[in-house]
Amino acid sequence: MEKKEPYASKEEFSKRVVHYSDVPLVELAPGSNSHLVSAVNMTLSFVTTEPNTYFPTHHHEAEQILIVLDGGCDQIMDGKLYPLKKGDVITIPSNVEHGSYISDKGFKAIEVFSPPREDLVAKLKKALTS
Repeated sequence: MEKKEPYASKEEFSKRVVHYSDVPLVELAPGSNSHLVSAVNMTLSFVTTEPNTYFPTHHHEAEQILIVLDGGCDQIMDGKLYPLKKGDVITIPSNVEHGSYISDKGFKAIEVFSPPREDLVAKLKKALTS
């Protein structure tokens, strides 16, 4: 076996690695909460939404990729419904109006935003200092 690179120091590791469930939950909308992780050029959201809820339509500068991990929703985008289920990935362009009707199974997803969502970064900072 080839020689491996040295392991990162504890300080280096703690600078770059976080266990997302250790990050405080932030409410995105009623019935929808997320663990948020943000970097210089993107924001990542580990979102859980309660069954039979509505995520209001909105828009933002950031492009978004949504990866459905469990449950499902009818994603609203540009006034049309996109039925999503576990394993589906949808891309949402910058400034496109979108929202969701969450199924009776609830919804778990990973969302990626680029550039970072400043509103979510502000919620994260507030949660970390509370």
